[in-house]
Amino acid sequence: MRIAWFTHSLVSDWNHGNAHFLRGVLAELIARGHECIAWEPEDGWSRANLRATAPGAEADFARRFPTLRWDTYSGEDDLDRALDGADLVIVHEWTAPEIVSSIGRHRRKRAFTLLFHDTHHRAVSAPQEMEQFDLSAYDGVLAFGEALSEVYRARGWGSRVWTWHEAADTRLFRPYPEIAPSRDIVWIGNWGDEERSAELDEFLIAPANCAGASLDIHGVRYPEEALARLAEAGALYHGWVANADVPQVFARHRMTMHVPRRWYVTSLPGVPTIRVFEALACGIPLISAPWEDAEGLFRPGHDFLIARDGAEAEAHIRALSHDADLRAELAANGLARIRARHGCAHRVDELFAILAELGVETSPAPQKPAPQKMESPA
Repeated sequence: MRIAWFTHSLVSDWNHGNAHFLRGVLAELIARGHECIAWEPEDGWSRANLRATAPGAEADFARRFPTLRWDTYSGEDDLDRALDGADLVIVHEWTAPEIVSSIGRHRRKRAFTLLFHDTHHRAVSAPQEMEQFDLSAYDGVLAFGEALSEVYRARGWGSRVWTWHEAADTRLFRPYPEIAPSRDIVWIGNWGDEERSAELDEFLIAPANCAGASLDIHGVRYPEEALARLAEAGALYHGWVANADVPQVFARHRMTMHVPRRWYVTSLPGVPTIRVFEALACGIPLISAPWEDAEGLFRPGHDFLIARDGAEAEAHIRALSHDADLRAELAANGLARIRARHGCAHRVDELFAILAELGVETSPAPQKPAPQKMESPA
């Protein structure tokens, strides 16, 4: 297949977690012989912030992900070029509404399969924004959790919406047993829009401080008051970290924490962040704030520990700090779960099953003929 994937950014993971999953999925598709290109807006804010934060990051991306292809578009006029020859087009929810609609109009004139990919909570937190998307020409919706799929089904999509979870890029996210942990806890995540600030204090910052555990924080969009709270609690703030460096960061710590945003607790239960998949793939013990694994993706208490309140979070931190056997058991269980069910290769298999339901042929893209070797004159 020739696949065109519209995303906010493939190159930049600055406050853009979808880039993590997309890189892994595209790498897997390419390894299976498919021709893939990611299209991102020329003026995307994530890449602009990345350039300001780490000027060499784009060149570093090309070095770390040499098989991935990407290009930019500046508006609707570039869509003819982007869609030319595509068999499958997938459009992410962070794409501008006018581009989403315009691609749908192209779909009416061209023979490609068109899917909308939603990995956010806006369908319930800001439904008026989602109403701007004209999806009438789309063949279906890929939603990253069953609760989100139900939202689309209630809006009339019926059997044309599929639950397609995120997953870990296991080519990148793996254990590094040769790196000995030297610190206790690492939290990798963006502060965001006050969607979990109280929870971060209750389940991470305060318990770590009370347990006397060292705490490292990586992420962006931390306001001054958040930075002051971290400093007061003795936590070290390191700013943005390239996602490709995260496995080694995990390896230098004894544990990490999952603190879901409120929408994934109250309105979209069962949807973990991609950091859960990535952490378990790296074999680092994980403590989670309260979260209902409504779809049975993991085995709470077996793959990771659940803390029902701050006191229990502190107790788990103390236990993991001093019990190497417990750390090893959790790490092994979580890693086995990822390898059995939650790698990007599993998601590509699931995508192909969805395409088969739609009657789409998923053969690899035809190989371009190799240039003929010229015979040397006798």
